[in-house]
Amino acid sequence: MDAKRLANFSIKKAHNAQLRMSEQIIFEDKLPVKIRYVAGVDVAYTKEFSIGAVAVLEYETLSLVEKQTSVCRTHFPYVPTLLSFREIPPTIQCIRKLHAKSDVFLVDGQGFAHPYRCGFASHLGVAIGKPTIGVAKSRLFGEMENSNSNEVTYLKHKGEVIGAVVKTKQDCKPVYVSVGHMISLKTAIKIVRQCSPNNRIPEPIVKAHEIATAEKQKLNIS
Repeated sequence: MDAKRLANFSIKKAHNAQLRMSEQIIFEDKLPVKIRYVAGVDVAYTKEFSIGAVAVLEYETLSLVEKQTSVCRTHFPYVPTLLSFREIPPTIQCIRKLHAKSDVFLVDGQGFAHPYRCGFASHLGVAIGKPTIGVAKSRLFGEMENSNSNEVTYLKHKGEVIGAVVKTKQDCKPVYVSVGHMISLKTAIKIVRQCSPNNRIPEPIVKAHEIATAEKQKLNIS
């Protein structure tokens, strides 16, 4: 981040912005009766640049329909709990390029399961007005409830359910699923499991990660 932007940057103001956005999150399903396309988003980084990638897949077959990337200079520092402010610009640039209209976006990051209730998935959903799901590889916030289920355990904070710990594959670590925007937790879990036939991580996110990594390698070579 350049000196002028850094001087104007306030962690407190950013956290307050997250709290305000969290009030806009819709926890109801705003999806078509039949989901046609599902997208995954991911962001990779070089020393100076952010590389956004979006992969749109057919929901039933998980075959790739479209991919887009964008590259922009990174203007926001890495700050824990504020990752969305860093990743939103390249991600939205990608999404704007899409021809295929995804019904729901799976995001490599947190949604409502966040200390300020608005991680990357929720921030993105509110920004673009589309259903989003947070699918994180590790737990950022909340406590796992005691459960006899080997597949789904709810994540809570002070008694409130903020997400779910989901085993998409036996003998693998779980993923941490939370509402991003315009979707219920129950449907979010169902979609994540549907999109994870072969890997612990849902296929749309796997594809987006591969695309972002390939674009990063091109930048490093050039």
